[in-house]
Amino acid sequence: MEFLYEYGLFVAKAVTLVIAFVVVVSTIVGVASKQKQGKGQLEIVSISEQLKDITNYAKEVLLDKNALKKLAKEQKKEAKAKSKAKDKSQGEQSEKSRLYVIDFKGSMDANEVEHLREEITAILCVANKEDEVLVRLESGGGVVHGYGLAASQLQRIKEKGLKLTISVDKVAASGGYMMACVADKLLASQFAYIGSIGVLAQLPNFNKLLKKNDIEFEQHTAGEFKRTLTVFGENNDEGRAKFKEEIEEIHVLFKDFVQSQRPDMDIDKVATGEYWPGVKAKALGLIDDITTSDDYILSHYPAREIFSVKYAVKKNVAEKLGMSAANVVERVFMKSMSKARHWF
Repeated sequence: MEFLYEYGLFVAKAVTLVIAFVVVVSTIVGVASKQKQGKGQLEIVSISEQLKDITNYAKEVLLDKNALKKLAKEQKKEAKAKSKAKDKSQGEQSEKSRLYVIDFKGSMDANEVEHLREEITAILCVANKEDEVLVRLESGGGVVHGYGLAASQLQRIKEKGLKLTISVDKVAASGGYMMACVADKLLASQFAYIGSIGVLAQLPNFNKLLKKNDIEFEQHTAGEFKRTLTVFGENNDEGRAKFKEEIEEIHVLFKDFVQSQRPDMDIDKVATGEYWPGVKAKALGLIDDITTSDDYILSHYPAREIFSVKYAVKKNVAEKLGMSAANVVERVFMKSMSKARHWF
């Protein structure tokens, strides 16, 4: 009996602590959810300085004392030369051109385009004709209108006379490739997924389930094809045919857009909805060269000043808690799906 009493007391304490924790978290979330989302701000970081710091650190670790002394003298001499050159060219245009680096990791709804437009606008306000923009792109595609707008944002760079390079380290498929093909020069790593020039639309239909449970569903429209297929109503062949026609029309627009950006490519050969690794994509004319974004950046250092441009929005407490929970769910999902053969 004494054991049961102590065990019951322990359980009561544990339950009390859990309830208290839930109440505290709920209170924090409730207060934080009332906060207005903070305005975004532009973050510009010198990648050149980061590479310089990495280089100096590596040399400090690897070189002996004599070599370090010699290096220190060379650095002082270089710093003086730069200072004199800066004083001489004060008020004039910088000798070095700039490489601006943007990261775009697209989701299904392409909501990241809101940040992309801010980043591009900032660059266009300060860039010179000899500057270049590098977009590190990663996306498996998503909604047509979202990625169409994203591609239009990238076209703004070219319309201003700046060179646009896009690098794909992992994947640029479907809407992601719609963006990527805008580039003056399109790069990809050898095993990156490229292509998927096709259109997909799908939806479930619960009409039979509703009928089985004696549930009626009514839908009223004005216009013959205001609604082609429905989730709850009974679909017919006429609606299916119209739905298929609309998908085909979007596919034609997609193909025409890609062809306008890469006119030398055999569009009918690649616009099948398939995707290919970078090596095969180059042979098909989908990309221009095989390399990684890291190697491309290093190829321009130190000849150019390299800057990362990012538009970030500060999240309130509720959003941070929500993102933390989402990250946990995503990790569990990724782990369970890792056994699958292929998936996006």
